[in-house]
Amino acid sequence: MPEYVQLVKPTTELREAYLDFYQEWVDSGEDMVPWVISKDPTDFDAMVQSLLNNEKDENLPAGWVPDSTYWLVTANNKVIGAVNIRHRLSEKLFNSGGHVGYGIRPTERRQGYATQLLAMALEKTKELGIEKVLVVCDEFNTASARTILRNGGSADVSFTDENGKEVLRFWIDHHL
Repeated sequence: MPEYVQLVKPTTELREAYLDFYQEWVDSGEDMVPWVISKDPTDFDAMVQSLLNNEKDENLPAGWVPDSTYWLVTANNKVIGAVNIRHRLSEKLFNSGGHVGYGIRPTERRQGYATQLLAMALEKTKELGIEKVLVVCDEFNTASARTILRNGGSADVSFTDENGKEVLRFWIDHHL
């Protein structure tokens, strides 16, 4: 059973814990998921502020949608994962991005954290008024597909992106 965790908005108070989380992803050589964790944390205060601004729909690049980022944090302030929730979908997000992108640091996987993180993120989508939530994963990411299904996902038509990668698409309906 995973230890107690909570979703926390990005904060400069978790600088060291977040930098440890970030460095583990960098050292792993894996793609950083969700995309927001690939933001350069060198100017940590500016990075945190930009994440908070995205939620308020401030200073977004053209074509971008507002989004909320949360860190999954243990009782002793270890950052285990991150989730990025898009408030609405652009055409690209509808095809291959979805409303929710999430990731668990490599050393903390296979302990149930992803299922908890997605469940908590779905509560946040309810608060945002999103009734049908699109969650996607790479066709080879069977662990993520299982996590989505455990959280009530129903498979939809998959999408082949511009690189030829197959993206599995799932809908989670809050009114079921």
